Amino acid sequence: MTSSITLSLDAMGGDRAPALVVDGADIAIERLPDMRLVFVGDESRLRPLIDGTKRLKHATHEILHTDEMVGPAEKPSVALRSGRKSSMRMAIDLVAKGEADGIVSAGNTGALMAMSKLALRMCPGIDRPAIASFFPTMRGESCMLDLGANIECDTNNLVQFAIMGEIFARLVLGLNRPSVGLLNVGSEEQKGHEELREAAAILREIEAEMDFHGFVEGDDITAGTVDVVVTDGFSGNIALKTAEGTSRMFSHYLRESFKSTLFTKLGYLLCRSAIGQLRDRLDPRRYNGAVFLGLNGIAVKSHGGTDALGFANAIGVAADMARYGFLDKVKEELSVLHTVKDGEDDQKAAVS
Repeated sequence: MTSSITLSLDAMGGDRAPALVVDGADIAIERLPDMRLVFVGDESRLRPLIDGTKRLKHATHEILHTDEMVGPAEKPSVALRSGRKSSMRMAIDLVAKGEADGIVSAGNTGALMAMSKLALRMCPGIDRPAIASFFPTMRGESCMLDLGANIECDTNNLVQFAIMGEIFARLVLGLNRPSVGLLNVGSEEQKGHEELREAAAILREIEAEMDFHGFVEGDDITAGTVDVVVTDGFSGNIALKTAEGTSRMFSHYLRESFKSTLFTKLGYLLCRSAIGQLRDRLDPRRYNGAVFLGLNGIAVKSHGGTDALGFANAIGVAADMARYGFLDKVKEELSVLHTVKDGEDDQKAAVS
């Protein structure tokens, strides 16, 4: 476990940057007082904000100045060509040079992914990165990936996602032996396309290293049937947006119902405490911090419209991954996978 952690923050990324970033860092420092933070952005705007904080101004921090930033609507290709001096790229470069353990940004998602892939490269043994994040479930919390980085995935991609997701859930959610499931149109072994069935066969072979549940369906996501849900980015992104929309619809109907009559308003007063608990349970800020898994470095994407508490949670996700050696554990698990696959290839060669 790494004791001393340094994170670089894209201080100009996000709807309310840089105030959002500074206020979020001030909250995060309370939990991780020994963490060192490097703010990459406009020093003339950052210094007064930091000096006005309660905890951050006394913590170990540094400002790396740049007055350039990646716009929220900027195309990734444009950002790659012209954004080398942007706050986002300079924050990523600190990780690439080993001067920071991870980067957190609330900026442009496409640009962050493109810049991170170019600067950090892929982790050895991983073909593609995957976006992973959290879901509230009836049993607690679960991790799901991929949420949109890869529209199409082959067998190896899904197996690699399962390994990375299992380690992520173990380190960030604190689960001793997370269960893993492949999202499918049914739980039967013959269901789904060929890539899914082949991935399931490989994951069953390494079951001693992983609690592989098998196939799960859409309603299993919120039921918490497994701790890690693995799918391609097409299905994962649709599932994510559907869940977000359903949550907003539920909140809307709940508010409208309690405002409809005098009796429902009185009912709200009687159950206000329970509603507060429900609101806290479904609060998207608790699950803020999507991770680009598979890169040879830690990169966490905060929602651009979140508040300080949400950004602080994204910082916490990056810090936990760095502190518990996520990248090293991915490499260890992949070596097990390669051993299994080499054994299968030897058996096939012997039979033939």
